[in-house]
Amino acid sequence: MSRFLTSLGVVSVLALPVAAAAQAPTFTKDIAPIFQNKCEACHRPDSIAPMSLVSFEESRPWARSIKSRVASRQMPPWHVDKTIGIQEFENDRSLSDQEIDTIVKWVDAGSPKGDPKDMPAAKVWPNEQGWNYAHLFGQKEPDLIIKSLPWTQKAGANDAWWKPVVETGLKEARWVRAIEIRPGSVKGRKITHHAIARLQQVETDELASNPLDANGNPLPGTFMEWAVGKQGEMMRPNSGKLMLPGSRIVWDVHYSNGGEDITDHVELGIYFYPKGQEPKFRQVLHLMGGTNGSGSGGNALGSAVDIPPNTVKATVGYFLLKENGRVESYQPHMHLRGKAMAMEAILPNGQIQVLSHVSEFNFNWHNTYVYKETSAPLLPKGTLIKVTAWHDNTAANKANPDPNVWVGYGDRTVDEMAHAWVNVTYMNDADYRAAIEERRKFLSTTNTNASQQQ
Repeated sequence: MSRFLTSLGVVSVLALPVAAAAQAPTFTKDIAPIFQNKCEACHRPDSIAPMSLVSFEESRPWARSIKSRVASRQMPPWHVDKTIGIQEFENDRSLSDQEIDTIVKWVDAGSPKGDPKDMPAAKVWPNEQGWNYAHLFGQKEPDLIIKSLPWTQKAGANDAWWKPVVETGLKEARWVRAIEIRPGSVKGRKITHHAIARLQQVETDELASNPLDANGNPLPGTFMEWAVGKQGEMMRPNSGKLMLPGSRIVWDVHYSNGGEDITDHVELGIYFYPKGQEPKFRQVLHLMGGTNGSGSGGNALGSAVDIPPNTVKATVGYFLLKENGRVESYQPHMHLRGKAMAMEAILPNGQIQVLSHVSEFNFNWHNTYVYKETSAPLLPKGTLIKVTAWHDNTAANKANPDPNVWVGYGDRTVDEMAHAWVNVTYMNDADYRAAIEERRKFLSTTNTNASQQQ
């Protein structure tokens, strides 16, 4: 009988599922490394995601949902258009086509576990109240921790914006090499939508200075912004942010309903360069784009956010670079009607470069796209950075609370904003020319190596 079946090719057909199963990706060998690198930052016990993907037993029940989300590129959250602009990022957590294909094949094969011996060593993550960068600095606490004043968010209460002012306590100038912000407790994460730490100090550097208020005091400049999806900001080697003696942190914390009475505060953790070690370059975080029409400082110009009902509307803003600079990162900021945001550079010679385009903005994730040092835009002084934001105030936008109302600028989530947080490292003409030459050599070497491998 077996010979008869073999002659008909039936045995080989029946053996196909076994062979396919043997070739299918397994969790321990193929899937776990992907989850560790791209998913566990959120999907681990006691973190912000609804389920953990650390073990096979935790992941297997969600296999079909995982396939759906990764195949549609909804997860991991990474919204930069992969066909436009710069694509090399330090913190790219998107999945490659090969990684997506591996996950899809794993689910289609029945999500096999595989050999436990293939399981990679567990990745060590800070606990929910740990500092993300502590492992980079000998597992120590930040050099300076500045806490906002406590706030109590009542169950069912409307959103609140808490803006206390806290002294830094600095008696001398210090250079910053890393910054983090975190809610003061795990419960506080339920109500802290985002937090902005603004640095108020008397500047002598025009590139970092801000206009004065009615009393002659400098308006605070942005030091760092935190929201879900951000770990912190790490300065490039030999660059940093400067904090001066007598400075203050002006907090702007957005609290929302957490379902119960919660009292919490926000903490700013700062890692300094060692005393006497000054980086060569200064980095400044700018707000670029159109907001309420005032822009951000004297070198910004933006159109007002004005979105009619049942309309998709573009808002445009410009920011003038008064000195040569390297753009380090880009983070779009809009609210529920946010649809897309593009950042372009208009060079002094009129040439236009598309830097990045977020084509699928999602208000639930505030991604900061940190360019690799070898791809971060090097722009000459006189460059105009153009930020274009698109808002979808129609019924097609599932996040839209009401497409039949006019929407303008405002802090509330039901209002709108249209700006980008952009970190810029400034450099003089000589250093700028040196950076351009170094980039040219790197690209030349990379292209030579690529051609030799073909």
